[in-house]
Amino acid sequence: MLDIKFIRENIESVKQAMLNRNNCFNFDQLLKLDDERKTAAGEIDQLRLKKNNISAQTGKLKIESKEIPHGVLEEINELKDKIQEQEKQLVAIESQIEDFILRIPNIPDESVPVGKDEKDNKIIRYIGTPKKFSFQPKHHWHIGENLDILDFTTASKISGSRFAVLKNEGCVLERAIISFFLDLHKKKGYKEIMLPYLVNKTSMIGTGQLPKFEDDVYKCSKDDLYLIPTAEISVTNIYRDTILEKSCLPQKYVSYSACFRRESGTYGKDTKGLIRNHQFNKVELVKFVSPESSNEELETLVLDAGNVLELLELPYRVSLLSTGDLGFSAAKTYDLEVWLAGSGMYREISSCSNFKDFQARRMNIKYKTSQNKKNNFLHTLNGSGVAVGRTFAAILENYQQEDGSVIIPEVLRKYTGFDSIKSK
Repeated sequence: MLDIKFIRENIESVKQAMLNRNNCFNFDQLLKLDDERKTAAGEIDQLRLKKNNISAQTGKLKIESKEIPHGVLEEINELKDKIQEQEKQLVAIESQIEDFILRIPNIPDESVPVGKDEKDNKIIRYIGTPKKFSFQPKHHWHIGENLDILDFTTASKISGSRFAVLKNEGCVLERAIISFFLDLHKKKGYKEIMLPYLVNKTSMIGTGQLPKFEDDVYKCSKDDLYLIPTAEISVTNIYRDTILEKSCLPQKYVSYSACFRRESGTYGKDTKGLIRNHQFNKVELVKFVSPESSNEELETLVLDAGNVLELLELPYRVSLLSTGDLGFSAAKTYDLEVWLAGSGMYREISSCSNFKDFQARRMNIKYKTSQNKKNNFLHTLNGSGVAVGRTFAAILENYQQEDGSVIIPEVLRKYTGFDSIKSK
């Protein structure tokens, strides 16, 4: 979240940053609430001082066995009541301020292109060349159903739309992709961790899912727990309310998890296949870094995610998101978009973001050095390394053969135990 002191001291630039993100906030109302908070806190301090002085004088009279003037004890009780009432008002004001600030998105980095939406994203580079087929390539859902490794009809019967059943070699391929991702990232220094899929409200607030995206997540109301839409939430919260030694940074984690999303704002989009399901698998990369290294760490994160696709020999491109397309918590984001031959288009398969100190402030994650006694907020980053279902889809579409079979990428064959999937 943003520091209210920073907002006050940079009010015009903050307003412009929000406009660049297609957001408009009544910052005058926020600053007015902050003034009310300061006034209320000051009045409480004055009342406490007055009460303490009277109490001290009364205590002195008791010690000296002198008579306490009439009405003094009543005045002390009146002051107590006034303080309690003022404290209630202060809590109410602080609650309004917190709710306001928690809904303000991060400020875009200066290097982020200003734009209204995804049409203004900047293509940074293309990696690999899409294969030219001698036949009309099919969509992955047609390929998967014909090979009897995907079943959307049964999934719909069991759960509803936007779910998938994996079968036969499809189950093996899914596990192979996950294992390959984890092994590759661990070789690059990421520590593997497996965490709960259900998290509390504080964890969701910490990474920025709440209160902004309350309608997009699945909630277990009876237990006040939420199903994670990404492993980023569980992993980033491991250091909530923690002070790390700067010498221990960066901390790098890789985590496999199932993910759950309502996709409430995507009605009618990608209703077929594996691109936008309510439940899917993903391997997530999370970094905790010092502020001065976070820009460089973001570039490395993009390379680590991209290396997965390069080893799978899947063509992709890297896009720098515009201000209008940035996620709520992100200051800067690169999207990796894999080529899907059946669709004839690039589709996002990973978003790699630098949140700077935005999440760290919400979660109170700091670092310290031996030279400086002051503790500072560190920077957090995360990116998919990468989305498993979309990788599954990309393999089917880019490795499909004219006879309907699918060749398994060479790097996955030691995990699958077979080099192709053929019609039964």
